[in-house]
Amino acid sequence: MAQMTPEIMTALRAGRIFPLATASRDGEPNVAPMGGVFARDPETIWIGNQFMKASIQNVLENPRACLYVWGPGITGCYKIKGDVKVKTKGKDYETMKEQVAKAKPGLICRSLLVLKVTEVYECMPGEHAGDRLI
Repeated sequence: MAQMTPEIMTALRAGRIFPLATASRDGEPNVAPMGGVFARDPETIWIGNQFMKASIQNVLENPRACLYVWGPGITGCYKIKGDVKVKTKGKDYETMKEQVAKAKPGLICRSLLVLKVTEVYECMPGEHAGDRLI
């Protein structure tokens, strides 16, 4: 797996909403805003599923996703691709469920998407836009 730099992890921690792109087995695309996104370590991003419909179905059929990291308070612009596993039980899922409940009382985390980073790309306009960073 690829490892995010400290700068990329800082950008993830600074953001609030991140577009998550997925595709069905047949290639039908979907993009949805995600709020429960946490950099767990340089190789792993956790994404809480509170409201997903198409996104969760897509990653169950096609376990790849892309997270777009850019917005207010974020230095840089990154496209992070990775392999996704969905968890609905176990220690990691319970930890995420507690994090979501603490952040938004009454909100229920239905599952945890564990994204293992495989590639990171530059998204800022300019001569290096689209360059692979990791």
